[in-house]
Amino acid sequence: MIDLGDLNDRLGYFVRRVQIWIFQDFIRRLARIDISPAQFSVLVVIGANPGLSQSEIAGTLGIERARLVRLLHRLERRSLTQRLPSSADGRRHALQLTRDGQKLLAQAKALAAQHEAALKEKLGGERHKALLDVLREF
Repeated sequence: MIDLGDLNDRLGYFVRRVQIWIFQDFIRRLARIDISPAQFSVLVVIGANPGLSQSEIAGTLGIERARLVRLLHRLERRSLTQRLPSSADGRRHALQLTRDGQKLLAQAKALAAQHEAALKEKLGGERHKALLDVLREF
């Protein structure tokens, strides 16, 4: 076994290792329906908050606005989302899921639930909950 030296005491090192494992598993599961984790996040937020603007979604998810615009274009080309003129402000768009977007999001949520169940199994229920509670504070 290779000695990790000071890395054994570095939270960031282990958080990054876990993050890589989590993303690889999540990407693999979502690939079945041709959705990326970023697209999943955007679809979830739009589904939970129909009518949000692009800037509200970008700020909420911490996505650079130019990247979000490209992501939304891809989702629109697949007829999963649509941008409608906002009734509150004509300069912005209100985002919502299409019927196809709602169907795909339901499939994606089922895959995400399988992913989360795998994490709970790997960590144990109590550790999973404790870790989630701690990370929500950041």
